Amino acid sequence: MLPKRKTHPLIRWIGLFALGAVLLFGESELLAQASAETTDGPAQPGRVEAFYEWIDSLGGAGYGVYAASYVLATVLFLPGSLLTIGAGLLFGVVKGSILVSISSVTGAALAFLVARYLARERIENKFGKNLKFAAIDTAIGKEGWKIVLLLRLTPLLPFNLSNYLYGLTSVAFWPYVLASWIGMMPGTILFVYIGSLGKTAAEAAAGGADSGKLALNAVAFLATIAVTVFVTKIARTALQNVQLDSEPDTTAAS
Repeated sequence: MLPKRKTHPLIRWIGLFALGAVLLFGESELLAQASAETTDGPAQPGRVEAFYEWIDSLGGAGYGVYAASYVLATVLFLPGSLLTIGAGLLFGVVKGSILVSISSVTGAALAFLVARYLARERIENKFGKNLKFAAIDTAIGKEGWKIVLLLRLTPLLPFNLSNYLYGLTSVAFWPYVLASWIGMMPGTILFVYIGSLGKTAAEAAAGGADSGKLALNAVAFLATIAVTVFVTKIARTALQNVQLDSEPDTTAAS
């Protein structure tokens, strides 16, 4: 674990204020758009569906709004699985995977910086004595970014929480970003593919896509699952071997 860094109080408060203002504005806009209701006409779609429809209606600007919403959700501990699947539904496998990859890594990087420079003491007091985190911290101290990569492939901690906890470890920022980007890629593609496959199935049912395209996408999806499972298994084995030699002193972490 890194030694505590001294940050000027003024810089800390300015950073927290700016971050809070951005998050508050973004969250208000997101909820306002996603939960808009009318008093006339048929029942309105659910919040998630309404959000997808709103993004789709924005055209090219929808990419930027989606990315900002994903980053916001990551920093605010909101589940990102629906947004990841939605990227496949809205933008397809290739564009969706690229967009989610950029957005998720950006959110993870921001959370890392918040933990390291703005809210370190608070996060450390709450989670610093957790035995699982202590073992991970010890392993990162020995192996560095390699442990981050393996954990991204086989997460032992929730994604949103781990982003903050990594900020307490000794891993450097840019190796952390690169390891996170590579390690999150298989899962990103898999979830985006789920959304894309759902869209293709809906189009096929409506007569907008032929069954051959649906079958081809299904085969590709199964191949993606197989590759993801294979990579995850390798990463889990490697991580277990490392952690066997990286167990923390349980008497110090009660």
